[in-house]
Amino acid sequence: MALMIVTDSCAACDACVPECPNEAIAHKKGLYVIDWERCTECVGFYDEPQCAAVCPIGATCIADPHHPEGREELMAKKQRLHAAEGMR
Repeated sequence: MALMIVTDSCAACDACVPECPNEAIAHKKGLYVIDWERCTECVGFYDEPQCAAVCPIGATCIADPHHPEGREELMAKKQRLHAAEGMR
């Protein structure tokens, strides 16, 4: 399942942006958002989603109920993203 940021809880501290290996987090219209098409919950990179791990408030990065995906789907997305873009 892709993650989403609970915007009313987000402190807009920018801590999560550089931690995302898929460059899925962006600042748009004064809010930080996670692009579900790029979010893999850090599968294939880390044991836990880094946006949630570094968030000083905690619990602002949660599962996006509108985009359920299993571990295999997230790994396939990671491979697609990084093969197509030459990312790490």
